[in-house]
Amino acid sequence: MRVIGITGGVGSGKSALLAYIRERYNCKILMADEVAHKVKEPGQPCYEKLVALLPENVIDEDGNINKSRMAAAIFSSRELLTAVNDIIHPAVKAYILNEIAVEKRKGKIRFFFLEAALLIEDGYLDIVDEMWYIYASEEVRRKRLYGSRGYSEDKTGQIISSQLSEAEFRKHCGTVIDNTGGFEDACRQIDVKLGEYL
Repeated sequence: MRVIGITGGVGSGKSALLAYIRERYNCKILMADEVAHKVKEPGQPCYEKLVALLPENVIDEDGNINKSRMAAAIFSSRELLTAVNDIIHPAVKAYILNEIAVEKRKGKIRFFFLEAALLIEDGYLDIVDEMWYIYASEEVRRKRLYGSRGYSEDKTGQIISSQLSEAEFRKHCGTVIDNTGGFEDACRQIDVKLGEYL
């Protein structure tokens, strides 16, 4: 089983390409964002620690942590943001390592894809066998974010400038899938790359 990290800037098309991979290949795909939500649920490793740390109004009537209220609380306090990340990031990494170990033991899938915007920054280079950078030009990414997500120019610019530079992504990723020219072309590049292992 080959473990492949998928990263890239916002609007590069990671989700669409992973949907294509899921349909075509014997694989498991884990999205770090989804894991981060899972570990915050009642009964999960982070829940009690977060409830003790966050303001009371962040907890819904049904006992769940309200995502938007939590975001508002942590982004208004750098200290709280750091404390929350110190709880969530190790739990996410532990969950991912466990999932990889489980799939290796089962021995039924050929590829395990792990997607996260911050794979490089959060130290996942030593967990994956290889890292792929899904690239799209800034112009294309901006168009996608205005169109599909309805982001303003300001919001798009803020998000893009907060992420790693193209040079930094390329430095850490052995494979670059260029998704500027269109979905079908990017899928062809994926088929060529994965074909090397099959």
